[in-house]
Amino acid sequence: MKKIAIYLSLFCIGFSSLNAQKIDRKKVVQRHNIVNTKADTLSTLTVGNGKFAYTVDITGMQSFPEYSKNGVSLGTQSEWGWNSFPNTENYTFEETLKPYDFNNDGRKALYSVQLKEPERNRKAVEYFRVNQHRLQLGNIGLELLKKDGQKAQVSDLQNINQKIDLWTGIITSEFTLEGTPVKVWTASFQNSDKIGVKIESDLISQKRLKVFAKYPYPSGQFLDEAAFYGNADKHSTKIISSNSTQGLIEHKLQTADYFTQLYFTEGKLSEAGKHHFVYEPSSKNKTLELTVEFSDKNQKTTKSLFTDAEKESISGWKNFWESGAAVDFEGSTDKRANELERRIVLSEYLTKVQCGGSNPPQETGLTFNSWYGKPHTEMHWWHGVHFALWGRPEILEKQLDYYFRSFEKAKKLAERQGYKGVRWIKMSDNDGNESPSSVAAFLIWEQPHLIYMTELLYRDKKDKKVLEKYKDLVFATAEFMADFATFDKEKNRYNLGKGVIPAQEVFPAKDTYNPTYEVAYWDWALKVAQQWKERLGEPRNKKWDDVITKLAPLPVQDGVYLSTESAKDSFTFPKWMTDHPSVLGALGMVPESPKLDKKIMKNTLDIVWERWNWAHTWGWDFPMTAMNAARLGLPNKALDALFMDIQTNTYLKNGHNFQDGRLRIYLPGNGGTLTAVAMMLEGWDSSTGQFPGFPKDGSWKIKTEGFKKMP
Repeated sequence: MKKIAIYLSLFCIGFSSLNAQKIDRKKVVQRHNIVNTKADTLSTLTVGNGKFAYTVDITGMQSFPEYSKNGVSLGTQSEWGWNSFPNTENYTFEETLKPYDFNNDGRKALYSVQLKEPERNRKAVEYFRVNQHRLQLGNIGLELLKKDGQKAQVSDLQNINQKIDLWTGIITSEFTLEGTPVKVWTASFQNSDKIGVKIESDLISQKRLKVFAKYPYPSGQFLDEAAFYGNADKHSTKIISSNSTQGLIEHKLQTADYFTQLYFTEGKLSEAGKHHFVYEPSSKNKTLELTVEFSDKNQKTTKSLFTDAEKESISGWKNFWESGAAVDFEGSTDKRANELERRIVLSEYLTKVQCGGSNPPQETGLTFNSWYGKPHTEMHWWHGVHFALWGRPEILEKQLDYYFRSFEKAKKLAERQGYKGVRWIKMSDNDGNESPSSVAAFLIWEQPHLIYMTELLYRDKKDKKVLEKYKDLVFATAEFMADFATFDKEKNRYNLGKGVIPAQEVFPAKDTYNPTYEVAYWDWALKVAQQWKERLGEPRNKKWDDVITKLAPLPVQDGVYLSTESAKDSFTFPKWMTDHPSVLGALGMVPESPKLDKKIMKNTLDIVWERWNWAHTWGWDFPMTAMNAARLGLPNKALDALFMDIQTNTYLKNGHNFQDGRLRIYLPGNGGTLTAVAMMLEGWDSSTGQFPGFPKDGSWKIKTEGFKKMP
């Protein structure tokens, strides 16, 4: 009995010790709360719910959109907000097509490319690139008046103290105007496209604080920074109804008609100019509450104020942070630990706010347009995979709705080029309408992503319902992949290309074949598709097996993998050492293959590390390199990759991955960081030991919860 008591005592001590290791998630998250004490256009903050986002300046609202437009712009965007300019010349999509026969097999495949001539075709291309475009729904900001009646500018605001509580998703902004304090609370509703604001200030009773709603026009440019007020006669905005506590505004464009419902503390909504409206609160109060909802329908809504937004935000964010995975690096002596944890927490916040809808996100999320607001499916891996690895597969699953909606259009694209199955469209709107592009048209690495992401969903619970739900998408994807491979009779093998632009986009389609990363990914994805057949009790597809068996080997020269078999000078010609070093993705993003030799890949990593023009890379290249190093058993190099001192690997104060003056935010970098860290912590199917991507020298103290292994 005495021995049993001792064992029980030891068990309880051990159990208590395990419990003591539980992560204090709130503490981890809140130690990375952001505080702004000055106006900085690259430090703006965002609230949102994944389908809708609202970005604010130091006032807690969008008070100075023109001042902020060249930074992290003050956007208000949603999943549903799209518009097209009138097609006055009756351009047809067929005018963007050009036939190609890359492999001299009589295919004459039609690709939508950026034709330069004749002039009509060039203009047709431009029209379909610009349309549809995602809308900036409107600016909601503070109109602040100085004592002399002039409108205050950013420079007039003093004693700035702005903070976002990441645990609750609520922004608190404090400042003074000519000595008078103003305090603003900002929150997003989690189940509707609506924000709530609360303001305290004597400026209200002095009639020096109002709230404006302004409606910019779509810029029609690569970027739309929510501050283009030209072309005022090409759209219309009017008050539909208003009284002392509410107002309804309708905004009409060429193909978009949407509504802004405002509820507020006693006051008056009036028109202050074209597309410009002002809510003036009653001077009886020193506090006001306001909610603003954007909707594509004129529907009756229940009155709500800031307190309702606050409740939803607190509850929604608590549920998010307490779900899925978490990591705590507190106590680590590696000086990079706190910065890595900061990037992780802020990336979790940003991707939840910007990437939680039923479509692949655009690369700049719901803040400002890039590529006219259109998602890129080749980036979907970087936007979506991390959600599954962090134990939140339901967010990834929601994004996959797009593939069901765009299936028929993807099937027609494959048919247009003479292939079976579906060829997923690289650059499209949410309806799957293709955009002309002389690069996008020839990319193929987006094709296996659907198989990868659905495989992650299946691995989560090994639920056969996942197989049944996605099997048609998976099998149609594999059907295209097998048919796309060109049989080389002379070498008795299947090639990828010619007619391919790899993920490293510097190579010309007409000359390129067998890029290393794409060949490895093709091999893995076709094998997984066959596993799906077996799991469902269906016979293996003979054509897929033939392609798997005879797919070209990974191209090797002088003991390193070439970027593509057609570029024997992959590591001597300067141009071939720019853009994404995607050759490393063949081991990292893609699991280890029987085709791959790790010694050769180690040599490849070494030569890429030494010779690559890292200044000409993108944000996700660093986590991709880290994943490659981790799988090669080089954890120190994996960390060095994550922290490479290159501009495109910059993470701003607000957590955004900065690229350059054009792309001030780049969410694939955030998603890539989360993916790489999950892999380095939890490992992959063939990894052994704890935290295989981190050094075992005692410099890292790590607690984790809830991660999933990578394939």
